[in-house]
Amino acid sequence: MTTTDMPAAAPLGRSARWRILTYLSFLMALVAIGAPGGEVIGIPLRFVLKNKLHMTAPQMAEFRLFAAIPTYLCCVFGFARDIWNPLGRGDRGFMMLFGGLGAALYIVFAFLPVSTATIFAATVLLTSAALFVASAQQGLTATLGQQHEMSGQVSVVFNVFGALLGMATALLGGAVSDRLEALAPQDAARALFLLGALFMAFVAAYGAWRPPVVFDNLRSERAADLHPWRDLKRLAAHWPIYPAMLIWLLWNFAPGSSTPLQYFLQNDLHAKDAVWGQWNAIFSGAFVPTFLLFGALCQRFTLGKLLVWGTVFAIPQMVPLLFIHSATGALVVAVPMGLMGGVASAAYFDLIIRSCPRGLQGTTLMLSASLASVIVHFGDVLGTELYSRYGGFAACVAAITAVYALILPALLLVPRRLLGGMDEGRPTPAPAE
Repeated sequence: MTTTDMPAAAPLGRSARWRILTYLSFLMALVAIGAPGGEVIGIPLRFVLKNKLHMTAPQMAEFRLFAAIPTYLCCVFGFARDIWNPLGRGDRGFMMLFGGLGAALYIVFAFLPVSTATIFAATVLLTSAALFVASAQQGLTATLGQQHEMSGQVSVVFNVFGALLGMATALLGGAVSDRLEALAPQDAARALFLLGALFMAFVAAYGAWRPPVVFDNLRSERAADLHPWRDLKRLAAHWPIYPAMLIWLLWNFAPGSSTPLQYFLQNDLHAKDAVWGQWNAIFSGAFVPTFLLFGALCQRFTLGKLLVWGTVFAIPQMVPLLFIHSATGALVVAVPMGLMGGVASAAYFDLIIRSCPRGLQGTTLMLSASLASVIVHFGDVLGTELYSRYGGFAACVAAITAVYALILPALLLVPRRLLGGMDEGRPTPAPAE
């Protein structure tokens, strides 16, 4: 598929760009709250499994590994977004159809007997529904970022709002978990599932809305005659995605940053459930200043320089955890840890957007989500083994730092044409592939 015959998009003013990004941000918020893997539902569910169904740390890591199977196939959901037009409404059709389906599934599971098996089944099915919506959201985000040469600005807003949302939902998830602690397992799970149903219904309603500022400024890149096999071959032959995905994979591996850290805070430092939510909130929020810094720098420096500088600062990100001896200390060091990762994370996401082949943005971004999910969960299992075998969190910190250091040589594989440009916010015609 080529796109050289497509007209260039009209220039967007600042107000239009911000309204587009606001639309995307609210969609991201609805999915983050309603998805079972999000913090609002996910944190309380993990504590239901830990405190009420008495899962050990290795059992929890294994449960999360297998319950996340749909996320390993994110690229399939993204490819469906690129070649399918549900309800004849494109990305909005995905929101309407799978938002409604997700709400219905939540209601069904709210009234089934609670057990490890039902929570597992609910997580798998509801995650699948949420991923169809997420593929529409991310494909739309990448397409607008490419078409208007604002991938850096899109990355900043996407990451800033994601961090603030992560902060808010982590706090809310921890608080919800504390409130549910006094309830029986059945009542706690029912309350969570009904909350999820409410927000997935909001997703469906959001999809029914068609703001002209978003969709009238979107240039279609779908071929008149779809050839899925040819598109898959085109994606496989597109070299720029390989180094971008390798870097993203290394950045997300982080063995020990999830289940072992949760058990380290609670078992070793005697923190309450809410502290885990607070730690995640502070860590997420601390990314924001350096995300904003990237937003200023990406219009003055090339992406190549920002990738190197960001990576150098991010390599020792987890080291502060070696120097804490209390739950309060953990909350304090979450601030510098978040600050150290902001520029790198925004730069890596910018690189992924730039590496997308035209017309396959949904597939590419959801492929990055697939890789991240696989590596996060296998990293969690490895980190849990290191934590259990060596009796402390120091081994996890050493492993994470070593993996992050491998990103520097991986940067040498990135095509130079993706590294030289600065963010300009101007529309550009799509090139032939």
